[in-house]
Amino acid sequence: MIFPWRIEEHTSLPSTQDAAIAAAHANDPGRLAILADTQTNGRGSRGRTWTSPPGNLNLSILIRPETPIPPGHIALLAGIALHDALTPYTRNLMLKWPNDLLLDGAKLAGILVDATFTADGTPAWFVIGIGANLAHAPNIPGRQTASLPAPAPSPKAVAEAILNALDTTQDITAEWLKRAHPPGTYLHIQTPQRSIEGTFETITNEGALKLNEHFQPISSGEVLLGLCPRPRGGLGVYAEAIPPDPQHIREAQPCFS
Repeated sequence: MIFPWRIEEHTSLPSTQDAAIAAAHANDPGRLAILADTQTNGRGSRGRTWTSPPGNLNLSILIRPETPIPPGHIALLAGIALHDALTPYTRNLMLKWPNDLLLDGAKLAGILVDATFTADGTPAWFVIGIGANLAHAPNIPGRQTASLPAPAPSPKAVAEAILNALDTTQDITAEWLKRAHPPGTYLHIQTPQRSIEGTFETITNEGALKLNEHFQPISSGEVLLGLCPRPRGGLGVYAEAIPPDPQHIREAQPCFS
């Protein structure tokens, strides 16, 4: 089988994500993967910097969808592909909504999605950025990180496995749920406007998060695991002043049960 993707390999780039977006704006036809040994200005989610030492995966993928796909499914699809690409190298992997891969509860990889839409609202292209700690787990204050056991696979081998998985995944919602935190898991979701807590029910057909205690699905936010439910007031939305700093929340209400 001829490998259906084009892979551009670079020793160093400011950002593989920015390079792939530039290719999209230059009318690249898609099915393009940009891989760099290191990045000097790697981007993570919510404006964070992504640390990119040699030996880790720094990958961005340009896709022009041939058939309609809900925008919320792109990060889920990428998570499935990443999970399956790394499964041969370790156990205890788990997807965390919407865009993280955990190893024994610590962050192993993250996914960033950029997109442009046509006038009728359909996606013109997606750029999926994937950073994975294959060989090194960066020290990030307030966050647990992990890397694969030695010897780590090569970034190119992992990139090829991800691209192959992107072509073979069928039922995105069902496959993501098989690899994610199970129903009933207590989740704390921090959004720019409020904090929400509850137990995980499922994800919708659009890729939004559904909690048992809330009718309205949650389309964006940062999920924190390993926290205990509040001791008073039950589960739900609460409006008192809570610093939007995950490190503060983690230290304030750790759950060890």
